[in-house]
Amino acid sequence: MINKKVIIGLSGGVDSSVAAYLLQKQGYDVEALFMINWKDSSVTLSGDCSWEEDIIIAKLVAKKLRIPLHVVDSSKEYMAKVVDYMFLEYQKGRTPNPDVLCNRDIKFDVFIDKAREIRADYFATGHYCRKEEIQKDGKIIYRLLAGSDPNKDQSYFLCQLSQEQIKDALFPVGYLLKPEVRKIAKELDMASAYKKDSQGICFVGKVDLPTFLQQKLQPKKGDIIEIPKKNVPDEIALAEKSGSEEEKLKIMTAERQYQPEDGIIVGQHNGAHYFTIGQRKGLDVGGTPEPLFVIATNIEKNIIYVGHGKNHPGLFRKGLYIKHNNIHWIRPDLELKPGKSNRYSVRIRYRQELQDATIYRLEDGLYIVFDKLQRGITSGQFAAWYKDDELLGSGAIE
Repeated sequence: MINKKVIIGLSGGVDSSVAAYLLQKQGYDVEALFMINWKDSSVTLSGDCSWEEDIIIAKLVAKKLRIPLHVVDSSKEYMAKVVDYMFLEYQKGRTPNPDVLCNRDIKFDVFIDKAREIRADYFATGHYCRKEEIQKDGKIIYRLLAGSDPNKDQSYFLCQLSQEQIKDALFPVGYLLKPEVRKIAKELDMASAYKKDSQGICFVGKVDLPTFLQQKLQPKKGDIIEIPKKNVPDEIALAEKSGSEEEKLKIMTAERQYQPEDGIIVGQHNGAHYFTIGQRKGLDVGGTPEPLFVIATNIEKNIIYVGHGKNHPGLFRKGLYIKHNNIHWIRPDLELKPGKSNRYSVRIRYRQELQDATIYRLEDGLYIVFDKLQRGITSGQFAAWYKDDELLGSGAIE
C-alpha cells in the first residue's frame, strides 16, 4: 500500500476520470479538485459544454469512485494570467497559445497551491505524457517524456513547465492509448465515458475568436493586400550572399515584412489583430482561383497580407527566432550555451510531427533552422524541442 495522498485535477473529461481510478488502483489516497476558471458562456459556440455541465460529470465520477471532490473558483487568476495575456498578445499582432499558459500558470501553479493546502503529497492530471526520474551528479532530475499514444501526446502543452512543477506531478494515463482509456471508462460505467474531448481555448471551449477578442479589441477597417508569389523574398538565397554566419542566421529566421506597394488591394477586413498566419476563414474575398491565406499582418498599419493557395511561398519559412528572455529549459543541465549549436527535433504546434532542425544559441537568443521549410510559423506561438521522446525546452516565437 502506497499510503500517499494525491490530488487529481478532475475536469469532467474521460482522461482525468480514468486517471483518478488508476491512482486508486495503485494504492494512493485520492482526492479530486475541480477548478472553475471561466464563467462567461456568451462567447462560446452553441453545443460546447460549460463548467456547470462539467462539474456535474465530475461529481458523478467522484461519487462512483468514492473520493472527496473539492471545488475552487480560480476565474480571477485565469483572467489575469491567461486571458489578459491573450488580449495583450493579439493586440500586438501575435498569436498566443492559451493552453501552454494555462498549464504553466493555472494547472501547474494555482492548482499546485490548492493541492498543497489540502496537504497532498502529489498532484495528478489526465495529460498524455510521461515522467521519469534520473540521478545526475548526485542530483535528482525529472524528465518529461512524450505520451505513449502518438495520436494523443500532450507533452507540447507542458513545454513551459519547470523542474519544480514536474517534481510532484503524476500522469497516470501517459502510458496508455486513448482507446484503452475509453474502454476503462466504459467498463466502469463512468459518466464521462462518452464525453467528447474538449476543444478550443483551455477552460473556455470553442469560441468565435473575433467575437471573443471584441470584448477588449475593437473592430477597425483595413486593407487586405494580395502578395504575388514572385514578391516573396527568398531568405535562403539572401542568406547565402551574406557575410558572417550570424548574419545568415538572422536572415533565415526573421519574420517577413511586406509593404503595401508589394501587392494589390483585394478586400477589406475588420481588424488585423483578429487574424493569424495561415488563416483562411473570415477573409470574405470571393472570385479568386484558389483560396486566400493570411501570410502576414501589420498591426500598426492595420493591413493583412494574403497569398493565393495553400502552397503560396509566403506561408513557408526556413527558421524562427526566440529572444533570450523567452528561452525556457525544462532540463537546465542540458541548456545550450552561447556560441554552441545542436541538433534537435522541434514542433511549432500541437499535433505537428517532430521536425529535424539545428538550434544555434547566440547571446541575444535562439535561432532555429529547419531541414525543411515550415508552414505557418507564427509569432507568439511556442516552439518546443526534443531529444528522442524527451521534451527539453521551449520558447515563444518572435
